[in-house]
Amino acid sequence: MRCRGCKNIVKSIFLDLGNSPPSNAFLKNRNQKEKIYPLKVFFCKKCYLVQTEDFASRNELFNKDYVYFSGYSETWKKHLNEFVLDLEKKSLIKEGSFIVEIASNDGTLQEILTKKKYKSLGIEPTASTAKIAKKKGQKVIQKFFGKKLAVNLKKKISPNLIVANNVLAHVPDINDFIFGLKSLLREDGVITIEFQHLLNIIQKKQFDTIYHEHYSYLSLISTQKIFTKHKLDIYDAEEISTHGGSLRIFVKHKSNKFKKKTNNFKKILLKEKRYGLNKTKIYENFQSSVEIIKKNFLKFLIKENKRKKVFVAYGAAAKGNTFFNFLNLNFKLIRYIVDRNPIKVGKYLPGSKIEVKNEKILRKKKPDYILIMPWNLKSEIIKQLDYVKKWNAKFITAIPNIKIY
Repeated sequence: MRCRGCKNIVKSIFLDLGNSPPSNAFLKNRNQKEKIYPLKVFFCKKCYLVQTEDFASRNELFNKDYVYFSGYSETWKKHLNEFVLDLEKKSLIKEGSFIVEIASNDGTLQEILTKKKYKSLGIEPTASTAKIAKKKGQKVIQKFFGKKLAVNLKKKISPNLIVANNVLAHVPDINDFIFGLKSLLREDGVITIEFQHLLNIIQKKQFDTIYHEHYSYLSLISTQKIFTKHKLDIYDAEEISTHGGSLRIFVKHKSNKFKKKTNNFKKILLKEKRYGLNKTKIYENFQSSVEIIKKNFLKFLIKENKRKKVFVAYGAAAKGNTFFNFLNLNFKLIRYIVDRNPIKVGKYLPGSKIEVKNEKILRKKKPDYILIMPWNLKSEIIKQLDYVKKWNAKFITAIPNIKIY
């Protein structure tokens, strides 16, 4: 296959998770037929971009039944409020600013911007989330973003800021997407992008964040190479806590000489190089560390099942589906999974066919162990489910290793 970033021939495997259905392809019943695809990830020895081999199309993954809604997470809403304050502090937005948000989901960020009297436009391809944003009164274009849409929009709008949080990894044609960013960006404008940091994925063994929707797994090293090719310049970067450790980058036209490379950018780039993200060895060793996590958790689960302990899970997130399917877990081992999103309740997880239930069942059934799948939200979830302590239930996270709370 060709590297989606630099077009170099790519053959080196980063991680092979076997075969599984797309992580957000929830089932209406256990007998529903599923499409199964290989979940194999490679790395490019030239630009060090980690990437999936493509099998599922973006139209299949991001369809009208898309089930991820950002507004259900209090942690994420708090993050976005702080994000807007940071933009104001950096003077990237001020009175009269116009912001375009790509992958605007259910309009959670747009809602915050509206309350602060900023004008915004959302671009969101999934009908389920775009519909919610429109109901909130937000302006949304329901299309995939890329060169063609950007060129058409440029004739009508000129945003001060383009926001693309947690979308760059979801783009199959990353060069078309970045060309679109460059086309839409005004000469003195800035693009801010957030994505899960590859350094954390490797360091903290976050293999469950790998699924078909994520086409690329990004470092500052690999991202800089792609943006440079399009005459865009990453001039600043920040490490942030979301999704188990992410990067927020700030991008400008190369011709814009008013913004200089920050020390923070240089510091993060050096940190990646010191860890070895510009060498092949670190990528070649990832599979073995993931296999150890699988072995240890299955050993623990089987041991506790023999003691008649009941396991359930919380948070029907995509990362949980990667975990369940790689470990070949099903509803006999994990009885059910609880989620706050009413759209998921009553459906079944892809692959494992574990039923998604309303939180009320926890008080009724009183399970022994609650496995937290979105471990990045564990503090929020443990606080929310504090009442399970009444029957001495225990919370568990499995990555990077088993931890009982």
